[in-house]
Amino acid sequence: MEYVKHHTTQVNGIDIFYREAGKKGKPTLVLLHGYPTSSHMYRNLMQELSDDYYLIAPDYPGFGKSAQPHMADFPYTFASLADIVQGLLDQLGLHRYSLYLMDYGAPVGYRLATAHPERIESLIVQNGCAYDEGLEQFWDPIKAYWTNKNDKVAERTLEGFHSLDGLKWQYTHGVPDVSVISPDNWEQDLRHLQRPGNDRIQLQLFYDYQNNTTLYPQWQEYFRTHNPEMLIVYGKNDYIFPVGGAEAYKKDVKNLEYHLFDAGHFALESHWKEIAATIREYLKRKVTRPSLANA
Repeated sequence: MEYVKHHTTQVNGIDIFYREAGKKGKPTLVLLHGYPTSSHMYRNLMQELSDDYYLIAPDYPGFGKSAQPHMADFPYTFASLADIVQGLLDQLGLHRYSLYLMDYGAPVGYRLATAHPERIESLIVQNGCAYDEGLEQFWDPIKAYWTNKNDKVAERTLEGFHSLDGLKWQYTHGVPDVSVISPDNWEQDLRHLQRPGNDRIQLQLFYDYQNNTTLYPQWQEYFRTHNPEMLIVYGKNDYIFPVGGAEAYKKDVKNLEYHLFDAGHFALESHWKEIAATIREYLKRKVTRPSLANA
C-alpha cells in the first residue's frame, strides 16, 4: 500500500490542492469530488487502490484546501471547474485515464470526456447524474432558484444544505448503520464552507447547475457515439441523486457494468472496501495495460 501524498500547485494562477497516490505509469484514475466535500472523500479509496493504480484527486477552487479566489476574479461555473481540472491533468502530463465521477464530479468529468474522448479509458460513476430522471424531489428548491435567483425562500433552503445539520444529513441519510460514518466528514466540510464569501460561491454553483442539465443530451450522445466503458457503483438509498438516475444510463451506455450498494449519497463512507474491490476487478479487465502516455 502506497502513502497518499498531498500537494499544492498553481493552475491558471490559482493554488490547487490535490492528493496523489501510487506510481506514475500505472493505469491512472482521476477522482472528482462532489458537493459539499473535497478530495478528502477519496482518502480511503486511494489507500486501497494505490498498489495497482496511479490516483489523482484535486480540490476545486473554493473547496477543501484549494484557494478561494474572489467571485469577481474567478467565474464559479462548472465549465470553469472543468478547465481547472483539465489544466492540472495537462500540467501533470496525464493524457490517458479513467475518471471517477461523483455528484459535482459528474458534470466536471463529462466536460472533460466530451472535449477529449480519446483520453478516456473508462468512466466510474458513483451517485452522479447525466439524466433528468436523477433530479427528483431534492432538486425542487434548486429548480425554484433557477427560475428566480431572488427567491429568498429557495435561497434559505439551499443555504441549509451546507449548515452543520444539512451536512450531517447528506452523509447519514439512507445509511443503514450511521455509526460507521465519521463526523470528521461534515466537520471537515464545514471548515471550507465557513470561509468568508463561500456561501455565495455555493449558491452560484447551485444556480449554474442548470447549465449542466442543458448538456445532458450532448453527454448522452457521447455515450451512444463513443461507447465508453462505464462502471456504476451507486448508493441505492441516495435521496439527492436517486437510483432512477443510475438506471437511466442503461438507455445509452452499451458497455455498462452496474452495481448498487445499500448506502446513501456518500457511498464510499460506508462501503469503500466493497467499492474498491469492484473497481479493482473491473479495471483489471478493462484497463490492463499501463498508461504509457502518462509515464
